[in-house]
Amino acid sequence: MSASANGRNDSTTSTAREVRNVVVVGPQGAGKTVFIESLLFANKNITRLGSKTEGTSVADHTEVERRLQRSVNLSVVTTEVNERLRGGPGSPPVTLTLLATPGHPDYVGEVRAGLRAGDAALFVISAIDGIDPGTAMLWRECALADMPRAVVITHLDQQRASFTDVVKSARKAFGDGIQPLYIPHGEGTIAPLSRKVREGDETRKATEEEMAGIEDLRSEIVEAIITESDSEGLLDRYLSGEDIPFRQLVDDLTTAVARASFFPVVPSHPHTGLGAREVMELITWGFPSPAQHHMPKAFTNKGAAADPIVPEADGPLIAEVIKTTTDAYVGRISVVRVFSGTLRPDSQVHISGHLAQFTGNKRDEAWHQGHDEVGRAGTISTMFGGKLTPVAKAEAGDIVAVSNLESAETGDTLADPDNPVVIEPWVFPHPLLPVAIRAATSKDEDKLMRGLARLQAENPTTQVVVDSETSQLVLWTMGESQLELLLDTLKERDGVEVEIEPVRVAVQETVRAKATGIGRHVKQSGGHGQYAIAHVTIEPLPQGGGFEFVDEVVGGAVPRQFIPSVEKGIRTQMEKGVTGYPMVDFRIRLTGGKAHSVDSSDAAFQMAGALALKEAATAAGIQLLEPIDSVAITVDDEFVGAVMNDLASRRGRVNGTEQSDEAGRTTVTAHVPAFELVRYTQVLRSLARGSGEFTRSPDHYAPAPVSVQERLTEVAED
Repeated sequence: MSASANGRNDSTTSTAREVRNVVVVGPQGAGKTVFIESLLFANKNITRLGSKTEGTSVADHTEVERRLQRSVNLSVVTTEVNERLRGGPGSPPVTLTLLATPGHPDYVGEVRAGLRAGDAALFVISAIDGIDPGTAMLWRECALADMPRAVVITHLDQQRASFTDVVKSARKAFGDGIQPLYIPHGEGTIAPLSRKVREGDETRKATEEEMAGIEDLRSEIVEAIITESDSEGLLDRYLSGEDIPFRQLVDDLTTAVARASFFPVVPSHPHTGLGAREVMELITWGFPSPAQHHMPKAFTNKGAAADPIVPEADGPLIAEVIKTTTDAYVGRISVVRVFSGTLRPDSQVHISGHLAQFTGNKRDEAWHQGHDEVGRAGTISTMFGGKLTPVAKAEAGDIVAVSNLESAETGDTLADPDNPVVIEPWVFPHPLLPVAIRAATSKDEDKLMRGLARLQAENPTTQVVVDSETSQLVLWTMGESQLELLLDTLKERDGVEVEIEPVRVAVQETVRAKATGIGRHVKQSGGHGQYAIAHVTIEPLPQGGGFEFVDEVVGGAVPRQFIPSVEKGIRTQMEKGVTGYPMVDFRIRLTGGKAHSVDSSDAAFQMAGALALKEAATAAGIQLLEPIDSVAITVDDEFVGAVMNDLASRRGRVNGTEQSDEAGRTTVTAHVPAFELVRYTQVLRSLARGSGEFTRSPDHYAPAPVSVQERLTEVAED
């Protein structure tokens, strides 16, 4: 679809600036980074392809990415499309922003942020790896975001690589909307729709012989495009045998792509340049502008629906923070997508974030606290990987870096202070892999907390929690890869060595039967001694019964003023338990005791109460109660059996299965001991080959089996 063949009349083109925001998505190893390099090379932004191993690629520009040699962040690359690629002299300027996303499943949060900021996606698939469950998972992410997309097939230079086979696999997995807009042809490509052959920079008309084998394919493509056409009678004209003008088809191509019903496929070989020019022309002529893509919903801070967002520069300011980073010299940087209005340096903005208001999940309030405040934007810059270029303003459709918004978090809305609104946020994936950490030395504890706060701001799919029941500092992450990234950053950037320790679950103790105990605290060491004796009876209560203290002392065996002391000592010991876990669901009766007129005291009877509880509980027999979580696991149908077998090995009780809203997927609901879920993120990823996802929430406590009780007791003693 070169400028000379796109069917558009240069005399009718507008001089207004066009904007294309394109997110690049695909599984790890598909070749996204070098593919982006090839686009920038074709656009003459760079003179040679950068290398991930050499640390010279534009997208993987952070120190940690160079060190680990893999993509871990959403990266933004903004440029002006070269005149040669956008249609030649007289064609309107096109500002292209590429949003490069990492392919590892631990960084799906970065993918979702990119999908929110983009208006269309390039979905990169390796011709060697094909369509595996992890690839299908990413395609679903795009579909859930209702994202228009094209497919780019890479690694075609490898042995066993087949463009035709991958297209067939993609069509089988993703539907008939998958259609090859270009096909590898010798050292170049052939475009069935335009009947053009491109070899290097030369474009010519395909011969009848070259078209002979692909006319049927062209008919499929034309039919798929005009099915979405808004032109009345066009389909009837085509079915009656009329040859639809190419100009008409290009116009309708944009409509079909924008509606996410037609997914053009382009071959790519970055090192030879194959497909780069074709992709750039597809972006320019076939991808929707911000005005053609749906806008997120806006609400007032009280939850009422606000006016629909219209992507116009002279409208009210409505923008969203899609990523937060920090720079050693600039400080905190907010990557912002402007949906409406114009943002200028030094302007005041209303900053609003209310995640829990939209999710209805109280846990999200602790994760991302709601807030409303007014801040002032600092320098506004466009991004070319790690290079920032200050600009005078950012208009609707632009994606820019904004400094000095210290209180703004990822997902927050920026709006006019006189007309504050909040955008419904995208769905943040919850971190499900917990790791207990501590600073290697006590002098680094403050540095560790500062470093973790910075990391959580930069990685909103992580959560730092001080567990009130286990007293551990727990870092919740999406998986092992993200954990490695975070620990590496703490060490290299913040200078903090971190030690990892086993995560302890919030186990509780109760008693098995009724029993008695005596707490005797008698000490004589000259002067005033300590004397207190308490007799108690303990018995279990039903689950959820809590704790009851009953005073059954008669005859003043324990003076009235010391009875609260006994209860206080019992309550203090309850928190420690007998085996190291807090005690619940029991009744204790204070039946008698002894006191001394001189040596008895509040402290002595507190100690006697604690000792009495320990003796009575030990005699009654300790039953550990382990937390049971409610889980919902969604996987491709073929993995349901493996998941259910694994749940059985984890002492899980399956409650049922039901078909997911997504075809070919099933949700398994179960109750599973939290002790068995500590590393379940990694287990499920292996079981379902990257296609699984799950949620968990605390449900109830249940008696732990003897074998598990022994393991939990060992953990408590450690």
